[in-house]
Amino acid sequence: MTLRERACQRVRSAGRDDGGALTLSYVVVLPVVFLFLMSVIQASFWFLARDAALAAARQGADAARAVGSSLTAGQSTALGFARQAGSGYLMNPSAAVRHSNATTISVTVAGRVPSFVPGLTVRVSETVQAPVEEFRS
Repeated sequence: MTLRERACQRVRSAGRDDGGALTLSYVVVLPVVFLFLMSVIQASFWFLARDAALAAARQGADAARAVGSSLTAGQSTALGFARQAGSGYLMNPSAAVRHSNATTISVTVAGRVPSFVPGLTVRVSETVQAPVEEFRS
């Protein structure tokens, strides 16, 4: 290879130096990918906590509306179910049972969703209404 050919090769390759371009693209892309993954995981926690709260409210409504049952039976059933079924997804559950009217029971289960995104606090609350059972002869 002659001196002239080497000089031409250096001039051609000098404009093509892309060393570090891949690193720069990772610096731009990876935070976006991580933010997306964190959002998907947080949405999954929210969905599971909401589902556990709804199931606990249904259990509490079934217990409270039975003939001869009390409101405290519905509340304790809802709390017990929320603690068992929502462990890890529904934190600090609470339940409230009341009569909406003379023939309807209302059970509300609320709690906090574990946070995967730092600084984010999400609460869920689900309410179920059901008719009070009665026997007519």
